Amino acid sequence: MEDSPAKSTESSSVSNPENGESSGSASNPTHELDLERRFQIIRSIGEECIQEDELRNLLAKKPEPICYDGFEPSGRMHIAQGVMKTINVNKLTSSGCRVKIWIADWFAKLNNKMGGDLKKIEVVGRYLIEIWKAVGMNLEGGKVEFLWSSKEINSRADEYWPLVLDIAQKNNLKRIIRCSQIMGRSEQDELTAAQIFYPCMQCADIFFLKADICQLGMDQRKVNVLAREYCDDIKRKNKPIIVSHHMLPGLQQGQEKMSKSDPSSSILMEDEEAEVNVKIKKAYCPPMIVEGNPCLEYIKYLILPWFNEFTVERSEENGGNKSFKSYEDLITDYKSGELHPADLKPALSKALNKILEPVREHFKKDSNAKDLLKRVKAYRVTK
Repeated sequence: MEDSPAKSTESSSVSNPENGESSGSASNPTHELDLERRFQIIRSIGEECIQEDELRNLLAKKPEPICYDGFEPSGRMHIAQGVMKTINVNKLTSSGCRVKIWIADWFAKLNNKMGGDLKKIEVVGRYLIEIWKAVGMNLEGGKVEFLWSSKEINSRADEYWPLVLDIAQKNNLKRIIRCSQIMGRSEQDELTAAQIFYPCMQCADIFFLKADICQLGMDQRKVNVLAREYCDDIKRKNKPIIVSHHMLPGLQQGQEKMSKSDPSSSILMEDEEAEVNVKIKKAYCPPMIVEGNPCLEYIKYLILPWFNEFTVERSEENGGNKSFKSYEDLITDYKSGELHPADLKPALSKALNKILEPVREHFKKDSNAKDLLKRVKAYRVTK
């Protein structure tokens, strides 16, 4: 996988953060990036930022802000969680941030993932870390930490649980239930008492980890806003800044989010080349239609940031090969019919397979990774 901006540690530079293009490598000294450049790199991650002025002030005052991201070990990893997170984390570290990735094993148990079996949850967590290592998350220099929630909470229980209880006391039950969507649960679902703890604990995580920036998906927005509201309750001036990334849709029409429980909706990080090709071939991609087109979104949020370009191979009679450096140029051609799905889909499959090939090789050649994948594949996915 040559020339990948997500994996390169030498020559990448910021091209156009607004377009989601290369964020630069983490090896570039942060002091060489001016304040505005650092702001633009971090801002390019977010579909929404609360608040931009606070982010600028933070970067001006703190050379190495702490960013928090977290995940439930809940099954095999799809490309939104694998590739997109790698792109975002590498952007953050390249702009001087320190990233704390919260392996939310206790949270997965509360949410009944893997049947609530902590041993299985731990196996899944270790498997996910192997993927990020293989795909190219820049872990050099100690700027990225993987922290297991159970271990960290147990080691500082006297600090964590009073914080959780205080958040719970300062919010009514209706407010907490509104945050249930962060668990992938609608308000209409029948929540267990354990799942009521979940938003209070996730809110507490932000302060427990001393996070300056919450960098999670738009689906986690409500609990991040809850954390800012809690700052008002306790008269805390410095609120966590929310940088919420876009949620990639599933491959089929009308699927707002990838789902690991629906194999047709997502590409998994260790999918074989043929599997990727078939899934993209069957994906929803109507000619000249941009709205709700998952293939175009994958190019915008995965391929262009990774390679800085998207190349379509065509015969001369169909217009010949063409490389797109920006999403706007791609959309112009697609809307006009100049670029057809029959040409776009094979190019998308080829680019995705280039990104995923090191992951496939790692899980074939590394005995530990191979064993982890075998065990995770054997687990039944629970919603």
